[in-house]
Amino acid sequence: MSSTYAPPAPAIAAAVEPSPSAVSWGAIFAGALAAATLTLTLMLLGSGLGLTMASPWAGQSASITTFAVSTVIWLVIVQWLSAGFGGYLTGRLRTKRVGVHSDETFFRDTAHGFMAWAVATLLVAGMLGSAMSSAVGTGVRAASNVASGAAMGASAGAAANAGSGSATDAVSYFVDTLFRPADPARLAAPEGEGDAAAVAQASRILTASAAAGEVSAADRAYLGQLVAARTGLSPAEATERVNAVLAQAEAAKVKAQKAADTARKAGALFALLGALSLLVGAFVAGVAAAMGGRQRDDDEALYLGTAR
Repeated sequence: MSSTYAPPAPAIAAAVEPSPSAVSWGAIFAGALAAATLTLTLMLLGSGLGLTMASPWAGQSASITTFAVSTVIWLVIVQWLSAGFGGYLTGRLRTKRVGVHSDETFFRDTAHGFMAWAVATLLVAGMLGSAMSSAVGTGVRAASNVASGAAMGASAGAAANAGSGSATDAVSYFVDTLFRPADPARLAAPEGEGDAAAVAQASRILTASAAAGEVSAADRAYLGQLVAARTGLSPAEATERVNAVLAQAEAAKVKAQKAADTARKAGALFALLGALSLLVGAFVAGVAAAMGGRQRDDDEALYLGTAR
């Protein structure tokens, strides 16, 4: 009885790669930390450079538009350098998966660079968010106070609600100008209740007129009578003084409105270009990560070729 012996076929072990996550969070956080650290360093440098553009002396500081544009340009530079550096590190440190198409590898490297940029942006926003919000809020309140202080009427209501005396001081200055005596010796004379009532009436007229946007003819004529009775000026001189003070108040209001409008435009420009700088950073991070991944693969191929 003959039997044919057939040796067992060699077991062919199929190389089955485990299916780990396609996201290398270690590389992402490493790149994000590097980008955030470089961002903070460059932001401090930019703050020092920005302080050189400001001066307490009139005419020696850069305009608010120039300051905003310079800040945005610096933000673009910061995003370019930090996002590029962080994205490149992420691409180099990312674990390459075997058996993955080159196009898929390119996509994953780019996505890792974008994720590193996103994490770094959140880190920087968390560290600087409160400080930036405080600075922006202070600037907006300052511009609002300047404009409302010149407008007098609107500022009087705001000052009553906020407990600020800036609007009252502005009205008091113009009232004092109205009732400035022709003879300075009258300042030494004790003021009666009639004078106090005249001052109070003039203050209310100016406040109501500023809120309405104009001084009515009746109020203008009554102010002239009050000024004439209070200062001893002739009716014509009193009317001329009323017109001059109202013109000064209107000029101050227009000047403050122009300053507030300039600050508004600069703020809008800063916000729009700041968002653009973030988009630039996201793009640079993705490109830098792809470049880092390509260099990682080239170095690996060169090493394997040399080893053989």
